[in-house]
Amino acid sequence: MILVTGGAGFIGSNFVLDWLAGSAEPVVNLDKLTYAGNLTNLLSLRQDSRHVFVKGDIGDTALVTSLLNRHRPRAIVHFAAESHVDRSIVGPREFITTNVNGTFSLLEAARAYQRDASDAERIRFRFLHVSTDEVYGSLEPGDTPFTETTAYAPNSPYSASKAASDHLVRAYHHTYGLPTLTTNCSNNYGPYQFPEKLIPLVIANALAGKDLPIYGDGQNVRDWLYVGDHCAAIRRVLQDGRPGETYNIGGWNEKTNLDVVHTLCDILDLLAPKAAGSYRDQIAFVKDRPGHDRRYAMDARKIGRELGWKPAETFESGIQKTVRWYLEHREWVREVQSGEYTKCVEQIDGQGKESRA
Repeated sequence: MILVTGGAGFIGSNFVLDWLAGSAEPVVNLDKLTYAGNLTNLLSLRQDSRHVFVKGDIGDTALVTSLLNRHRPRAIVHFAAESHVDRSIVGPREFITTNVNGTFSLLEAARAYQRDASDAERIRFRFLHVSTDEVYGSLEPGDTPFTETTAYAPNSPYSASKAASDHLVRAYHHTYGLPTLTTNCSNNYGPYQFPEKLIPLVIANALAGKDLPIYGDGQNVRDWLYVGDHCAAIRRVLQDGRPGETYNIGGWNEKTNLDVVHTLCDILDLLAPKAAGSYRDQIAFVKDRPGHDRRYAMDARKIGRELGWKPAETFESGIQKTVRWYLEHREWVREVQSGEYTKCVEQIDGQGKESRA
């Protein structure tokens, strides 16, 4: 049994689906079901006894403790986080509450669980913390990619909150001996991503005939990682990663935001052509967001060297799969683009910003 936090979100739900497709080992899935948590992502598991869903907060120590004591998981895989930079600029408090205080509460519960565990349980237990490349700050065009020893330099409330949680995880290993593993990943994309992030937002807006907003000059660079490759990397780290270590997970796919949007438009022109013109005609450059990091790039050689992982998808193959998925699941997009999502977009727009990656 493993305990997954945030398993109804984008990466978490992909991980749960991927895990149960390839393993008989059950999953306890703890998710608060905030705006980005969506149980429809997991509809295929509704009759699967291996999937135990629990609605709850990682900051609820009594609940987490009861789950650990009842199910005796061999690992906690910690995805639960507030993760959108724009939202952190508008309202940073939730990011501190979830990413810092929530991770602290989870670590405390894990520490108590390990302390009272049997010798066999203690030896095999792992706490895997899923983090981001944004903790490293921003790179200049000629800089070498981030490594696991790059100094932290977070530039947004979101990345600062994740940096704080990374430090807590490291401290609990070195102070208390908790067998932790930390992964820092680059920009993910793929099925079930909430349409506030760049790729699903562009697809949704393009099909709706809306502007395709791009911050600044569109030359901000990100390393793009297909979510299925990320899930495979996490499985490898959980299986054979060394406690106390950090592993960078990247797709080796640096692209400017403008390049990504152009690629999406070109694929949509082929798969869902407009009556006239190209989707590129809908591109609109908007005012840059505060503190926008210029470039992220990940050096993922350590996980390749030590654990034998490398991405299976190129950006070209992964983005094709992604566009086709969103075209085939338009109702999913319509359902999530309501309620809390609409309220947040209105709030962000009211401050002169757009909602995207």
